[in-house]
Formats: sequence, C-alpha cells, structure tokens
Amino acid sequence: MKKLISTANMTKEAWLQWRTCGIGGSDASIIAGVNAYTSIYQLWQFKTGQEELKEAENEYTHFGTILEPVIKNEFTQRTGLKVRNRRAIYQSDEYSFMIANLDGVVNDNGEMCVFEAKTASAYKLEVWEKGVPLEYLYQIQHYLAVTGWKRAYIAALIGGNHFIYHVIERNETMISEIIAMEKRFWENYVLPKIEPPMDGSEATREFLNETYAQAVSTVIELPEETLELCQVYDDLSRQIEALKEQKEAVTNQMKFYLGENEKGIVGDREITWKNVTTTTFDRKRLAKEHQELYDEYCTQSQYRRFQVA
Repeated sequence: MKKLISTANMTKEAWLQWRTCGIGGSDASIIAGVNAYTSIYQLWQFKTGQEELKEAENEYTHFGTILEPVIKNEFTQRTGLKVRNRRAIYQSDEYSFMIANLDGVVNDNGEMCVFEAKTASAYKLEVWEKGVPLEYLYQIQHYLAVTGWKRAYIAALIGGNHFIYHVIERNETMISEIIAMEKRFWENYVLPKIEPPMDGSEATREFLNETYAQAVSTVIELPEETLELCQVYDDLSRQIEALKEQKEAVTNQMKFYLGENEKGIVGDREITWKNVTTTTFDRKRLAKEHQELYDEYCTQSQYRRFQVA
C-alpha cells in the first residue's frame, strides 16, 4: 500500500472530499448490501459528487470519536499490544480505487496488524459476544486487502461498560468477493456516473420510503424493462407462497409428533409448542361504547402501499 495524504490536520470537509477518490472500508458493507443505514444508491450519489453522504450524527457517533483513545488504551492494558495512530489515507498498490483510513495499527511480534475501535449500545452486547457484526467484517477484510496484512484486531466498548475485542484473520475468499464487488461498483457505476440498480437491503427500502414519502395523483409511462420486473415479481411471489405452504406442512408434522407435549428433543435440536397467554385490546367495543374517548386517542398515520396488478 502507499500513503495518499496525511489526515493529521485535515478538516472534516477535506476528509469527506478525499473519500470520494475511492472506496473505503466503511463503504464495503454498503456495496455488499449489509449496512442498515446507507443504501448503495446514496453511496453512489456521494462518490459521484451529487449528494453528501448522510451518516448518522448522534450521541453514539459523537462519543464514539471521543472514546476512541480510551478503547485503544484499554486494549493495550488487556493485551500488552500498543496501538499506534496512522493519521493518513492509504491506497492499495494493486487496486487504486481501494483506500483505507485506519483507526490504528498494532505491531504483534513483528507482524503489522490493523486495529479498529467501535462503540455500540448495550442492546448489541449479545451480538458482539458471539462475534464481529457482518458489516464490520467487510470493513476489516477491506483494510486487510488494502494493507496486504494477515490479521486485524477490533475492540468495542458496549453500553459504556463492556469491553470486547476480537482477532480477525485474513480471509482470501471474502477479500476476493470484496475486490470484485467494489471493482464492479467503481468501474460500472461511479466512473461512468451510471445509476446502480436498487438492491434488497433495508437501507435501500428506508431510503425510498423517505425520499418518496408522499404520492402525487399522476400517471406515468414506466421504462419497458419494468415488464420483465413485473414477471420476476410474480414468479417470486408464487415461489414465496409455495415455500410458505411447505414450511407450514413441516410445522404441522412436527406439531403432530409433539401432540400434547410442550417440548421435544431430537439429536441436538429442541422443538417446543408452548401455551402462551396474551391480552388483546377490543378497539371496536371501545369505539362503540365510548366514541368520544376513542376519537380523542386516535391518531392518523400515512404510508404508501405498493401493488403490482
């Protein structure tokens, strides 16, 4: 890898501008469709200079920046490995579109390793205890691809009082996947400024719902290729219904085996069919017997319903 530019005294505006010069580690999960907050279309708009990348600016990100030195120090205290800052943007020797802005580096017995610091809410503790969240795995493997190094450490402060760190080894299969998808995104969409197709990620769904929240009473002619999309939509809908029916049949067979028993064990699997008591609210009765009270506490919400006819 080679050093593109120092970030030691760089403004945030300049840093964001440099991020448009290539694909960084945090971009990898977006292109892979596993980032919950940013869609691939929003990333494309940012890389082509059409829109600023709307990243979450909240207390989590604010304190994440403030607590980074604390996380680094705690990692050193627990492992004996010193984290050194590398205030620079680096570029892959082989793939010029791949760049990296590392939180730090670790010299582990003469072997250079990537270091990444994260903060997360207490609700994410169980996820982190099981391993590294997928979006961060993409980020780390991207960094290993750029640096050429074999190992990375990622440390996280969860809920302000749980410290966890994981060792991530270089995964050549994942790196090949990352290089291929980033190359395709950069060369097929960013450089020629061609819009990427929509993907099925949660981030893309939220982006479309927010961007086109209100429908207007107009009718337009859609592109010819929409006919093919309609056919694919119909085919997938039929497959989903068929799979639902198959799943229900399997469920019913297992219920039959259980009978009146609450739990059954087979091999290392456990199957339960438990009694559950729920309390429901009779809205119709309240509206009928206490209409004014019902109206007082009713609120209206609006959304767009999607249908293919």
